[in-house]
Amino acid sequence: MSVERVREYLKQYGLEGRVKEFSVSSATVELAAQAVGVEAARIAKTLSFHLGEGCVLVVAAGDARIDNHKFKETFHTKAKMLTADEALAMTGHAVGGVCPFALPEGVRVCLDRSLQRFDAIYPAAGSASSAVKLTCEELQISTGGEWVDVCKLPE
Repeated sequence: MSVERVREYLKQYGLEGRVKEFSVSSATVELAAQAVGVEAARIAKTLSFHLGEGCVLVVAAGDARIDNHKFKETFHTKAKMLTADEALAMTGHAVGGVCPFALPEGVRVCLDRSLQRFDAIYPAAGSASSAVKLTCEELQISTGGEWVDVCKLPE
């Protein structure tokens, strides 16, 4: 099960105890916010995109949207999301539970600056009914992700 893989992966950072599983779905930003009990913006959604022969995961605040111009400037390609089948095959996680943890080798993780507004954020933990509470620093350390600016916030 993907949540157990994520919990095992997070052990090396001492974060495994923060994984929460819910009896309700957390597959969308809105559902995750309800399950966790926080504003939707604090949900750290993981978006998966084609990048060359592989993929890149962009972890962004729940209220942020990909800015196509910024994405192309950063990654030198158009933003094209993976299909559900591609996401599962390339990340090991099903849509709704795609997260930046316990990934196959070669998957690039980028963290959007939209997350840096918050002291605590909640990415998925490998299933459509899970989350893990982290600081931005803990997210960066546990994923090895690089900070990027590829999103826009609502006005």
